[in-house]
Amino acid sequence: MAIYHSTIIFNGVNTQDPNCWHIDEYRNRGGYQALEKIIGGQVSQDDVIAEMKASGLRGRGGAGFPTGLKWSFMPRALTGAKYVVCNTDEGEPGTFKDRDILRFNPHALIEGMILAGYAMGATAGYNYIHGEIFTEYQQFEAAIAEARQAGFLGKNILGSGFDFEVYAHHGYGAYVCGEETALLESLEGKKGQPRFKPPFPASFGLYGRPTTINNTETLSSVPFILRDGADKFASIGTENAKGSKIFSISGHVARPGNYEMPLGTPFRVLLEMAGGMREGSTLKAVIPGGASAPVLPADIIMDLPMDYDSLSKAGSMLGSAAVIVMDQGVSMVRALERLSYFFHEESCGQCTPCREGTGWLYRIVHRIAEGRGKKEDLDLLQSICGNMSGRTVCALADAAVFPVRGFTKHFLHEFEECIEKQQPPQHRWF
Repeated sequence: MAIYHSTIIFNGVNTQDPNCWHIDEYRNRGGYQALEKIIGGQVSQDDVIAEMKASGLRGRGGAGFPTGLKWSFMPRALTGAKYVVCNTDEGEPGTFKDRDILRFNPHALIEGMILAGYAMGATAGYNYIHGEIFTEYQQFEAAIAEARQAGFLGKNILGSGFDFEVYAHHGYGAYVCGEETALLESLEGKKGQPRFKPPFPASFGLYGRPTTINNTETLSSVPFILRDGADKFASIGTENAKGSKIFSISGHVARPGNYEMPLGTPFRVLLEMAGGMREGSTLKAVIPGGASAPVLPADIIMDLPMDYDSLSKAGSMLGSAAVIVMDQGVSMVRALERLSYFFHEESCGQCTPCREGTGWLYRIVHRIAEGRGKKEDLDLLQSICGNMSGRTVCALADAAVFPVRGFTKHFLHEFEECIEKQQPPQHRWF
């Protein structure tokens, strides 16, 4: 059961109520007021984008790119179809926030997509939903139907002359389709492989038309910003990380779940919100931003603010804010072995450094974990990482490299012990 400390997206949402996702409940919480204010009031597109820039909202999918700036790249004067695409292809291990937005508050996302479409002059929005959450996909379809029946989707919305439709598309669970151009390829019915850039989606995106892709959490924050004002949103968080963030906390904590907290909240506070460590366990390490984020040991992360800059300076990243907590019983060798296997299996195979490199990383770490490692394996791992990083079409190769570098940097002694003793680690992998 997900547990929330609600700030923006889940503010007022009773997740224990099975009807909380319906449009009537959403409207009781102030839903669609931003739409009526912006579209019904004929607020200009320039003013909407300026408000988004002023809010300081950064992309919540991992990259952290300023949302208002991204919207401004859309060539609004260009005639013809333009698209808003929502990335709900939540395949990063440890991440489960977008799923719960669809489960408990789908209309926040729908309203956000409509407002984004209005601001950029788009004609339609597509929500690409991860292939392993079919129940939420069906519920999102039902929410779309509710919004259409209420007059918030379709032709001439609120008498403004603005037409917009939202469609749901079900993916098939490929991790690489979380990369925005691979997502577009899949949405078009092709094999999900990243495109070469340029051209960028803002000029050549879905079906060759201008397209803006945002994460589920990003778009779901838009109604709050445009209803209550950029200043209120910007008053939450830190100077370079405005607003709240949904932290998906899993692992060896008493109450795993989603916690919506201001950016910059110290990890210690998040851990307390999640009930602290499970009984009988002590904190050893944390992966702060999903499986691809470098791991940090307990002494570094405990009092660290959870925001983009603080985690970057510490040698990791906020990413999707999937906080994976590991206790003293976890073998860092086994944990890296499992993560390396994941990235090896999920490589699409398009780029040689990724296709071959992810396999080599897994096989070498597996060899160490089985007690058959060689002294030169540790240098070989770093060499392979150097030949993979920054040399591929998308960032999947880098995603595979970051865990290897992080685990071997902070917990090198565990790898050396396996090699010296020629024995598997004594602790569990998780």
